[in-house]
Amino acid sequence: MPTPDRTSLDEIIAAGREILEAAGPSGLTMQAVALRVGVRAPSLYKRVRDRDALIAAVAESVIDDLADELERVEQDGIEHDRTDELLAGLATAYRAFARAHPEGFRVMFTASAPLASLDRAAGPVLRASAALAGEEHALEAARLLTAWMTGFLQMELAGAFRLGGDVDQAFEYGLTRLVRSLEVDVLPH
Repeated sequence: MPTPDRTSLDEIIAAGREILEAAGPSGLTMQAVALRVGVRAPSLYKRVRDRDALIAAVAESVIDDLADELERVEQDGIEHDRTDELLAGLATAYRAFARAHPEGFRVMFTASAPLASLDRAAGPVLRASAALAGEEHALEAARLLTAWMTGFLQMELAGAFRLGGDVDQAFEYGLTRLVRSLEVDVLPH
């Protein structure tokens, strides 16, 4: 008779996310997850091939949660029909997500992050960028916005803004300027 399952992949991923946020990437080990879900480490290998697969599963879960949040903001924003406000809402949600899940945010930018999940998370920003900058420049506009937000957030999470001033105000200032610069009628032809 086979041994009954004592844990599920969902429980393993949830434990991995908790450990990642508490102990960082180096603390995310098969042993730590096994202890958290109440099994021996070899039992995890029934569900997760190895540590790399564990990190990929955790990254996918984090990105999927971000995608869910961005899609919710997109749906709310479409009802209001203001693309500039939609992009600002997406950026604000992206920032709130990064601040709530800093280690998960960082793992999204590793080779472990599955492309399909990243594509889904990029969708709302790409669609809003197309509406604001035009289809021809949608990808470039989305990349510019995402690169700026990600760089800002990496610095913010690292505590790198040490010159004083209001970081929230700086984020809003940069976001407003960037979104305005993406508008179709502002772009040079």
